[in-house]
Amino acid sequence: MRKRNESVTVEHERAAAAPAPLDKGCSLKHSLRLPAAAAAADTGMKRPLGRRYGLWFRLRKLIIWLLGVYIAIPFLVKLCPAIQAKLVFLNFVRVPYFIDLKRPQDQGLNHTCNYYLQPEEDITIGVWHTVPAALWKNARGKDQLWFEDALGSSHPVILYLHGNAGTRGGDHRVELYKVLSSLGYHVVTFDYRGWGDSIGSPSERGMTYDALHVFDWIKARSGDNPVYIWGHSLGTGVATNLVRRLCERETPPDALILESPFTNIREEARSHPFSIYRYFPGFDWFFLDPITTSGIKFANDENVKYISCSLLILHAEDDPVVPFHLGKKLYNIAATSRSFRDYKVQFVPFHTDLGYRHKYIYRSPELPRILR
Repeated sequence: MRKRNESVTVEHERAAAAPAPLDKGCSLKHSLRLPAAAAAADTGMKRPLGRRYGLWFRLRKLIIWLLGVYIAIPFLVKLCPAIQAKLVFLNFVRVPYFIDLKRPQDQGLNHTCNYYLQPEEDITIGVWHTVPAALWKNARGKDQLWFEDALGSSHPVILYLHGNAGTRGGDHRVELYKVLSSLGYHVVTFDYRGWGDSIGSPSERGMTYDALHVFDWIKARSGDNPVYIWGHSLGTGVATNLVRRLCERETPPDALILESPFTNIREEARSHPFSIYRYFPGFDWFFLDPITTSGIKFANDENVKYISCSLLILHAEDDPVVPFHLGKKLYNIAATSRSFRDYKVQFVPFHTDLGYRHKYIYRSPELPRILR
C-alpha cells in the first residue's frame, strides 16, 4: 500500500513539474513576441534621429566650408593684388550682353556713329559720337567723315567718361546720351582699354591716357565750341585725372561735371555698402593696400586742388554704390580750394524720394535747368 501511494505521489509531482502545453492565445506566446516589437520600435525611432543627425552634419560641414572661404579670400587678395584690381574695374562684366557695339542704332541711337581710335600702339578704343537733336535727320546714313566735320558745328560737346562694369552701350548710359543730345550737345563717349570691344589691359594710367587722347581728338575738330567733361562713378576718377593734366598744360575744358563722385578709391572701397569685409580685422592691409599696390588711386580729393575750371557735382541721396556723404565731402574740399577761386563750384543733391539712386539722375526734369 505504501509503495502504491509513493508511486502516485511521484507521478503527481512529475505532472506538476512538466511544462504546460502551448496554446495559440497563451501569454507565453505574447511574451515571446515582445522583443521583436521593441526592436522595431527602436529602429523607427533611430531613423528620424539618423536623418536629423545627417542633416545637421551636412549643414555644419557647409558652414565650416563657407567660413573657410570667407577667411581665405583676404589672404588670396593680398597675395594676388590683380584680383582686387579686377574687382575695382569690373571690365569683365559686359552688360547688356549680346549687343553689337559697332551698331549703336540697335540701341535706338540712329544719329550715332561708331569709331575706333588708337591712343597708343597695340591699343584700340571703340568710340560713339551722338550728334545734337538738330542734326538727327541729316545724320542718318552718313559716314565717319561727316560726323567728324559735324563737331565743328555751333554746338557744345560733352566727353562722357563712364564708370566700371558694362560698356558704352549700357542702358542708363544710352538714355543719358539721348537726353544730352536732345538738349543740343554732341556726346562723345568710349570704352577704355579692356572694356567692351576696346583692346588692351585696364589700368588707371591707361584709362586716363585714353581719355586724354579722345579729348585732343575732339578739340582738333570742334574749333571754338565749348567742350565739357562728364564723369560718372569710377569715371569721375578718370575725369579729375584728365582735367588736372589739362589744367597743368593750360588747356582746361570749359567745365567739369561729376556725377556720383567719391573722394578717393580707398575711401570708396571702405564705404561701399556691398563690402562684406569692411569690419574684417586688417581690412586696410588685406584689401586697400593691394589696390594702391596695383597703382589705383583715383584721388579726386587731391586732383580738385589743381583744377581751374567750373565744377558741377550731381549726387543722389539714396545712392547705394557711392555714398552721398563722399560726394558732399568732395564738394567741401573743392569749394575751399584756391584753384577754384575764380570759378563756379556747385553741388546739386537729389532727394531720396526721387529714387535716382546711382545711375538714374538723367531722369530728372531739372537737368536742362541745371546744365544751363
